[in-house]
Amino acid sequence: MADMASMLDVSVWRGAGEGRFVSYPVPRRENQTVLDVVTYVQRRLDATLAYRFSCRVGMCGSCAMTVNGVARWTCRTHVGRVAKDGRLRIAPLRNMPVIKDLSVDMAGFFAKAARAKGAFRPTADRAADFAVIAPDSPRRRRADTAIECIGCGVCYASCDVVTWNPDYLGPAALNRAWTLVNDERDGGNRERLAAVAGDAGCHACHSHQSCMERCPKHLNPTESIAGLKRATGLAALAGKL
Repeated sequence: MADMASMLDVSVWRGAGEGRFVSYPVPRRENQTVLDVVTYVQRRLDATLAYRFSCRVGMCGSCAMTVNGVARWTCRTHVGRVAKDGRLRIAPLRNMPVIKDLSVDMAGFFAKAARAKGAFRPTADRAADFAVIAPDSPRRRRADTAIECIGCGVCYASCDVVTWNPDYLGPAALNRAWTLVNDERDGGNRERLAAVAGDAGCHACHSHQSCMERCPKHLNPTESIAGLKRATGLAALAGKL
């Protein structure tokens, strides 16, 4: 039950790239998530508020926002964990153009996955039998540690290198490239390693590990990027780059 005497002081970014924070009083409720707070503002206080969400259960990642300075999935972030003083400051994700309020344009983020050759390139046609990959093989195990990325953009928004160098491919795109480098069925590794080896690729990573610390899926893109650094170095020594 809501304790109407207990109110949250919620500041929400309004506008596009140019805008300001607007404060809203929101009743504090038991087991309340940050997405619940944003939804309350939009449904009860200001219907013009723009934000993005879908599943509400931590499956799609579309509700990611910056909450008290940290990129998070708002559907899985409980108010009691991040606003012990009763204050919330909710902003759009960093490193992406703001469309309106809490909604960002992720086109550039997904385009970098394409630049990193993040699409699977099959070596067999549909008439071939299923490929049998041993689950305990080294390459399969390396791919397994990184394969659960859902492209929510939290790591990208948390990456200082992206902020400093907007051309940097970013942790999500490079993490995806690493999973394909380790996919025995894929035939695009020569082009893929060339794509991630440039100045905006894996060697630009400073290994701050913000991506690992913030990833809601508990992945380690820094480790994947380190793998790409080794793979591109070996490819260069072998004359394949």
